[in-house]
Amino acid sequence: MKTPTLLRAGLALALALPVAAFAADVPQSFTATYHVLQGGSPMGDATLTLKPTANGQFEYTNKAQGTSGLAAALGASVSETSVFTWSGKVPQAVSYRYEMASALKPKSRSLTIEGGNVQVQDNKKSYSYPAQPGMVERNTLPLALGVALRGGAKEASFPVAVKQAVEQQAFKVAGNEKVTVPAGTFDAVRVARADGDAGFSAWYAPTKYPVPVKLAQSDGGDLTLELVKFEGR
Repeated sequence: MKTPTLLRAGLALALALPVAAFAADVPQSFTATYHVLQGGSPMGDATLTLKPTANGQFEYTNKAQGTSGLAAALGASVSETSVFTWSGKVPQAVSYRYEMASALKPKSRSLTIEGGNVQVQDNKKSYSYPAQPGMVERNTLPLALGVALRGGAKEASFPVAVKQAVEQQAFKVAGNEKVTVPAGTFDAVRVARADGDAGFSAWYAPTKYPVPVKLAQSDGGDLTLELVKFEGR
């Protein structure tokens, strides 16, 4: 997606300033739990965890376990682990690993940034392409959006490391809506893709949480996440 002028300027400012300048403005640690639904029916539970590690880096994990229906029958579970550094207010990627286990075909993907290049191992296939400053990946993208919204942004664009390239993805505030999820009822900001991909919507309460209170994505099976509990800072 194309990068709006407002975000280009914001990213340039964020990358030019030291990380310490934003230490109080970005989340340091939290745990968020969600119910996962597929087609409106319960499917499983997911837990997001952010924690600091060594050398100014952070680890961000997303672990989901099937608890109902076919997902439970197959013993399906998904684990995503990201390591990043706060580059201004952007969770700039260091590495990412995806693992899906089930009674059917398991899947895995790893992504690391080495010497200015992105190295991807997708099951048995390998890819390499140049990295970009301020680059995030699929797991940290909703977190990057939440931090941007908390800063007052109405639109945002990020270089996202995907399987074979860096893809510029753009998002915009599409309206304000009242949303009820297990964690409560929120006057939420709805964010949608602004680059032609209509399969993503996320609802944030940015003054409360850096992650969505609800997220819906058609890519990958009509999945919806609804916040159950948030703990942290």
